[in-house]
This record gives sequence, C-alpha cells and structure tokens, in this order.
Amino acid sequence: MKKVSFVIPCYRSANTIGVVVDEIRDTMPTLPEYDYEIILVNDCSPDNTLEVISALALSDRRITAVDLAKNFGQHAALMSGISHSTGDFVVCLDDDGQTPADEVGKLLEKIESGYDVVYASYDHKQHSGFRNFGSRVNAWMTEIMLGKPKELSLTSYFAAKRFIADEMLRYENCFPYVMGLVLRSTKNICNVPVNHRSREQGQSGYTLGKLLSLWMNGFTSFSIKPLRIATYFGALTAVAGFIYALIIVIRHFAVGMAPLGWSSTTALLLILGGVILLVLGLIGEYIGRIFMCVNASPQYVERSVIRRGDGK
Repeated sequence: MKKVSFVIPCYRSANTIGVVVDEIRDTMPTLPEYDYEIILVNDCSPDNTLEVISALALSDRRITAVDLAKNFGQHAALMSGISHSTGDFVVCLDDDGQTPADEVGKLLEKIESGYDVVYASYDHKQHSGFRNFGSRVNAWMTEIMLGKPKELSLTSYFAAKRFIADEMLRYENCFPYVMGLVLRSTKNICNVPVNHRSREQGQSGYTLGKLLSLWMNGFTSFSIKPLRIATYFGALTAVAGFIYALIIVIRHFAVGMAPLGWSSTTALLLILGGVILLVLGLIGEYIGRIFMCVNASPQYVERSVIRRGDGK
C-alpha cells in the first residue's frame, strides 16, 4: 500500500487547522489504496496553534506536530515538514481550508499517471485583491527568472513524488524557495483544476514585506538573471550616455549651440547614480546571502516534535 504524507505549515490557524485535519481523515478512507500521515508545522504562531496541533498529534498516531523555534516563513516550515515525511507521495496544502483536501484524489490520480509533480490550479481564486496581485507578479517573475512555463500555474497545493521531496531536502541553505526547488528538479509537471474556497476566518499572513522577501529569496537563490539584467541595463545606460555626449559635441561644433545647462547634467547624474546604487544593492544582496550560507545560518530550528499518540 502506498503512503501519502500531508505537510501543512501552520500560522494563526488555531481555529481552522482542526477542520482541515478532519477533512483529510474523512477523505482518505475513500481512497483505500493509500495509507497516510499528517505533519503539522507550527511556524511560531502567536496564537494557540501549537496547543491545538499538539492535541491532534497526541490523539492520532498518524499525526506529527512540529514546533519551530521562531517564525522562519512558510517555505522553511514546508521543508521542516517534508523532512519528517515518510510517504511515497508528499502533498502540501494550506492550513486555512481554502485548499480543498477532499479533492486530493485528483492530484494523486494525475501523479500516478506519470507526472513527478502535480499542482492544483484554480479558475477563480478566493483571495483578496492584494494577494491575487501578488500571485500574478510571482507568476510573471518565475517565468522570467526561473523558466516556469507560461501555461503552468504554481500554487501552495501540490503533490510530489518521493524522489522530488528527497531532492528538495538536499538544499540546506537558509533561503528555501519551494517553487524554485521543484522547477530545478523536474520539468515533468502538470496542473489539475480544483475548487478554491473562500477564507472562513482570519486573513492571509502574507504582508507586502513578506511577499517581497519571498520573491527576493526565490530570485536571488535560484537565478543569476537579476545580475544579468543589471549588466544589460548598465551597458544600455552607458551607451545612452555616450550617444548623449556625442550629440552635445556635434551640436556644439556643427551647429554652434552651447551644451545644455546644469539641469540636464544633474538629471543625467541622478539617473546614473540611481542605476549604480541599484546594481550595487543587488550585488550586495547576493554577497549577503553567500555570507549567511557560509556561516551556516539555519533554514529552520525545531524546538520540539510531538507524535505517537495514545489514540486511534
């Protein structure tokens, strides 16, 4: 019998995670060809999420609760959960009930047909306008920076084969980006449509700052294209500056017009100075990440692991 490992990062989900777990427990008996386990990772949530998932783990031998020592972020929490998984397939989903656990059979059926990774896709996302905008920007940037096929939709609800999960775990640096790890491991990926539910309680934990940090993690840890773009932009700016200087010289000697005044010079210096600072900042970001990786900054730190309940 094949085994499915459900990995769920938990943050401010004390009121929702129990419903998600119950849905998994109600759904899996309808798929008798699979055994399953559930790994719940508390990403240092400020509410009583830890108490809730600990109680779930102590009541069901199939459930493992992991408590992270600080808020490392969703992707680090996923890596922690995957490291505890033992299934033939790993299914990652959200803790708020918006990703339908009762449709996991669709993902498993598709992955059994030969795909390495299957992502759920949604016709209509029930996120806020801000979150949907962030998702569109993320999709556009992953196409440019990471080579994601335009027709492929990457979401937080996906299933992966064991060898993909093991390959992801080979990444030990402190800036994990799950989508980048998947895209660098295989191109045998597809989508399967599922329903996306509206949020019953609370709001998304992704702020603008967290989204920007996530994008920076993905595009500086898994791509050098930002440096290439900076190089091309710098070269283009240099060419433009040379042409501008040539035009001034020609106008001065051929037409007799004096060079433009301080305003144009100041504007040009501001543009060039901004480009230089942008490129230096980008280089500094790469160097800073190299420094943190060399100093073995942790991807995540687990305070405790709760499992092996006396229940079912």
